[in-house]
Amino acid sequence: GVAGIILHARTTAQHYAGQANWDRIGELVAMTELPVFGNGDVFVVEDADRLLGHTGCAGVAIGRGCQGRPWIFTDLAAYFHGYDLHAEPSLREVADTIIRHGELSIAHFNGDEYRAMRELRKHISWYLRGFAVGGEARRQLALVSTLDEVKKRLDQLDLDQPYPQAADGPRGRAGGYKRPHLPDGWLESRTLSPAQRDSLHLAELNISGG
Repeated sequence: GVAGIILHARTTAQHYAGQANWDRIGELVAMTELPVFGNGDVFVVEDADRLLGHTGCAGVAIGRGCQGRPWIFTDLAAYFHGYDLHAEPSLREVADTIIRHGELSIAHFNGDEYRAMRELRKHISWYLRGFAVGGEARRQLALVSTLDEVKKRLDQLDLDQPYPQAADGPRGRAGGYKRPHLPDGWLESRTLSPAQRDSLHLAELNISGG
């Protein structure tokens, strides 16, 4: 059976443009006794609080909000347990997190360091959002191909910088509205064929966020 439902309150055409329609989450909450988890435009704890109050949903699901900010889950866990916590790591702590992210990424890609670093590049940009890093340093970090190079580039930064408030808020590419394209025969049946299931599985393998 179904234990719960997560609703991302955006259309395919909307993509990340505009605002998530939280009203739709509230409508789903009113339609079912299953716990509903809302997703869309939750970047800080205060967003989660507003979403819960607006919709009555049971919890939140995080997408872009954790890009470069994995500590948002600590903030949310504290919030749901009644504590007021807003993690504000220094640039040194963020740099340590980037390195750990790189180590885990290499392990995830079975030791393929170059592939792992290519994937890490965009995350580094998100991690450094709001910090006074400089355009040239950002450009160099966007070209790294080894973890040692990441460490070297990070060591050249002013790691004593405190957490900037500019690091909070929306992230990822917003862009404009897009025209959806569905696979042939997608709307002809409510049941997926084996070929359609295989197609979905392959598509999901290429999704990495942002």
